[in-house]
Amino acid sequence: MAKIRVGRVGEQIKKELSQLIQSELKDPRIGFLTVTGVDVTNDLSQAKIYLSVLGDEEQKTNSLKALEKANGFLRSELGKRVRLRHTPELIFKFDESIAYGSHIEKLLGEIGKNESN
Repeated sequence: MAKIRVGRVGEQIKKELSQLIQSELKDPRIGFLTVTGVDVTNDLSQAKIYLSVLGDEEQKTNSLKALEKANGFLRSELGKRVRLRHTPELIFKFDESIAYGSHIEKLLGEIGKNESN
């Protein structure tokens, strides 16, 4: 039963954070950013927020710095929107799965070209 609640809380945090980042944050360093997933610990004390940023490494690091700076604001707004006794600590990480998937797809495309030649 606890795993179901953790999953629901994670999905709610993902939804609310996406809206907050999109509408409330006015930092120009934040580029085209998507919240791809949220992992919440069983005791709801920490939430790892997985992000996908469109752009080069510099844009990724700038977006991460801006989010770290806005961490307190995001956490307090999240506490207002999601009714929990304690708002989890937010830890931002890059989601490398999309880049990894496109890299694998590119390699498979190259293999396909080489086989047809």
